[in-house]
Amino acid sequence: MADDSTSAFQAGQTGLIVRIPEAEPAVHRWRERLDLSAQAGVPAHVTVLFPFLDESRIDALVYSALAGVLGSHQTFDLRFERCGRLPGVLYLAPEPDTQLRQLTEAIADRWPEAPPYGGRFAEVIPHLTIAQGQESAVLEEIEAGLASKLPFTSRISSVELIVHDA
Repeated sequence: MADDSTSAFQAGQTGLIVRIPEAEPAVHRWRERLDLSAQAGVPAHVTVLFPFLDESRIDALVYSALAGVLGSHQTFDLRFERCGRLPGVLYLAPEPDTQLRQLTEAIADRWPEAPPYGGRFAEVIPHLTIAQGQESAVLEEIEAGLASKLPFTSRISSVELIVHDA
């Protein structure tokens, strides 16, 4: 997934994320300027599934089904010790990413009408976006600045449903 920008968001779109509050000290100043999802108020996170169902479809049955799917997964830790790149994107790579992939797969299997990123990508790469739409030199500068702030670990115990309200 390479496009978290608000230009891709529509009012009523929902997504499922895991917050990574431990990342904020390291990435906040860059995300605030260079990641449109941060400018839209989305905290440092790794996306589990976007877009999910339109807000108009979210009801008690969906919440119950989500609880069932997510409840079968255990709490886990992610370690962030390196950056990665997608075209025009700098991100932090969560390791191991197996549990994130399993969460995405389980939710997408339950709601096949909501494939990850609308089915635009052959492979979903779990990541925490720092900057997007920037020249390589800018991404290299950010990556160099992050070196002293890594590694850190985050405990993942919940998945949040977020709604774009435009």
